[in-house]
Amino acid sequence: MSWSEAVKTHTDFQHKHFAHCESGVMSLMVSHHGMPLSEAMVFGLSGALMFAYIPFIKLGGMPLIAYRSRPKSIIRGLQKNLGIRMQMHSFSSPEKGMKKLDSLLQQGHIVGAQSSVFWLPYFPPEMRFHFNAHNLIVFGKEGDDYLISDPVFENSQRCPAKDLRKARFVKGMMAPKGLLYYPCGIPDTVDFQRILPTVIRKNARAMLKTPVPIAGVRGIRALSRSIVRLSGKDPREARLFLGHIVRMQEEIGTGGGGFRFIYASFLQEAATILDNNAELEKASRQMTAAGDQWREFALLAVTAIRGRKKSPIPFPALEQKLLEVADAETRVYKNLLGICSR
Repeated sequence: MSWSEAVKTHTDFQHKHFAHCESGVMSLMVSHHGMPLSEAMVFGLSGALMFAYIPFIKLGGMPLIAYRSRPKSIIRGLQKNLGIRMQMHSFSSPEKGMKKLDSLLQQGHIVGAQSSVFWLPYFPPEMRFHFNAHNLIVFGKEGDDYLISDPVFENSQRCPAKDLRKARFVKGMMAPKGLLYYPCGIPDTVDFQRILPTVIRKNARAMLKTPVPIAGVRGIRALSRSIVRLSGKDPREARLFLGHIVRMQEEIGTGGGGFRFIYASFLQEAATILDNNAELEKASRQMTAAGDQWREFALLAVTAIRGRKKSPIPFPALEQKLLEVADAETRVYKNLLGICSR
């Protein structure tokens, strides 16, 4: 098959813009293969909602703060919970990885790929940073350019082969190792009546009852205590840490509030599927309110950072807002456990 013929096989592929890369890629992939799932359903069904404050893992010299489960967990969660079979390849060399990608495209596949944001030239310079777990779809090739469906962009993109190669084989934390993936088995039917309560209950339990003090709602409270401890440190260091929290929350992926809004949409869809369950509808509104509180915390932190250098940072107010976030999320998860344990 020629490259022009290979590209023609993907004329039925429709790029769409999503909030988050991994959930967006999986929504596009499974929908393309006959299982129409929204991004919210993909995110919720994979059980990806999480919070973790991990001070001993550094990102740019700052503690890792995660608002969802680790990279690739959405892919693996859908495999486990829906019975989708995925073929995944990583490579020992860029040559092997690029050759395999070309072969899969010629076979007519649309192919998911993990990459670094920093080395993708279609990202504006101000949006580039060293994050190596960005997901996208390669759906064709024209000349030396790959055709890219990147869920965080409104339109499909083109990427020269040399740049995609560099982005796929960058070194460092979460190095992609040229990861490629695509479905090799999609179930004909899914028993949502059984699966939805199970995955909701499991995710709520993970957030509420984790034994690890830096994960789930306990992790939110741990972060609030760390903010209070900043009051005894250099104000410049405190502002840098607060800026890091906001960046992790609002700029990397969809952040704290954004993931909560996606999960709220999932609960709303689940409520409709489960016979218009009024209690799940209420839980969806509660989760939206929790997302709003995350955004209020970010606004408070940004105001503190941008204040005059001699202005005191309102550490007690920041701590209190995070504790309110933890309380709001606790109420949602307790309600979900009650709803989905009957």
